[in-house]
Amino acid sequence: MITVISGTNRRQSFTFPVARQFFNLIEKYTSEKVKLLSLENLPLDLFHTGMYNENGQSKSLVKLQNEYMIPADKFLIVMPEYNGGFPGVLKMFIDACSVREYSKTFDSKKVAMVGLASGRAGNLRGMDHLTGVMNYLGCIIMPNKLPISQIEKIIDKNGEIAEKESLNTIKKHVKDFIAF
Repeated sequence: MITVISGTNRRQSFTFPVARQFFNLIEKYTSEKVKLLSLENLPLDLFHTGMYNENGQSKSLVKLQNEYMIPADKFLIVMPEYNGGFPGVLKMFIDACSVREYSKTFDSKKVAMVGLASGRAGNLRGMDHLTGVMNYLGCIIMPNKLPISQIEKIIDKNGEIAEKESLNTIKKHVKDFIAF
């Protein structure tokens, strides 16, 4: 199974539409089961002081981890740049999932990354930072990370990247990820 993660809880960002486009392309190019997890929809009871104790974790987190994280063989993470890094909610979600069933959740899982930014670098720093975190957790990172720069200029009114050159790059990234 492949889980595509939209890595921000910010409403009406470009992240979810781009993650949805990756999800649709992965479904198109593979027969594997694919799920889309948007951090926009995280339950409010997920993060609290007891989240670092396996017995104190919310039922909502356990359900998300059991449905999206543990059964996945691969993760494709789409994340915007926040202050030269990646969103804190993504780090908190990863941290929370590392408390229970650590190995089943992360060990030897393959991870691809897509960075989004308004600027020129396409969240390269954020992807580098997340690479270090995911390596620490025992994941295998796809070397070809995809930075998407000036996102607001290449996304259409339907929330999709329709610009031909960018779309071809995305399709190649998806095919490489499936083969990874």
